Amino acid sequence: MNDPGVSPHDGGHPQPVDAALPLPLDYEAFYLTHQEFFHTFAELHLGTRTAAEETVHRVFLEILAGWDGLLREGDLEQRTLAVLHRQVTARLERDGRDPAFVINGPITQALRAIRNELEIAEGSHGLYEAITQLPTRQFHVIVMRHLMGYPTSRIARFMGLDERTVDYHGRKGKERLRVHLKLPGAPGRNMTGKERAP
Repeated sequence: MNDPGVSPHDGGHPQPVDAALPLPLDYEAFYLTHQEFFHTFAELHLGTRTAAEETVHRVFLEILAGWDGLLREGDLEQRTLAVLHRQVTARLERDGRDPAFVINGPITQALRAIRNELEIAEGSHGLYEAITQLPTRQFHVIVMRHLMGYPTSRIARFMGLDERTVDYHGRKGKERLRVHLKLPGAPGRNMTGKERAP
């Protein structure tokens, strides 16, 4: 019986396929609009462009493998961000190290900016580790806003959230960092941000 994938004219050996299979157009559009952000996010955590590219390649392969399901389920932005986060975290665990923004010198300027934004003294210890302990949405907003420098509108797009929801998670993340680092709240407010009674 002849193999249906083998032409009788090629001597019985399958021929290599030179052309890549076409990707869904909506997936290609997603890739083009998200690959820069995914690489920046991964490099911030992994510390090198090479590690980021390897990891993001895995991320996009996983997204492609489940593309139809992701489109049917909705929340595409949040689900794909979860894939990115999971793959980056898995790479850090395999390498047995902390995120690069905790240990990397080149990110010092961005971290100094977040210290200023959060009004945290230069000598405060544990800021970087505290960021990694935030709940997922708060973590993503703090990283994208303060370490990657993204505006609220762009963060909202990548997270699939309303801009007000992004601001909410940013405020809650900053509050949680203040509590974790045992810092005083803003004058006239308690730790939840509510006005103190006179």
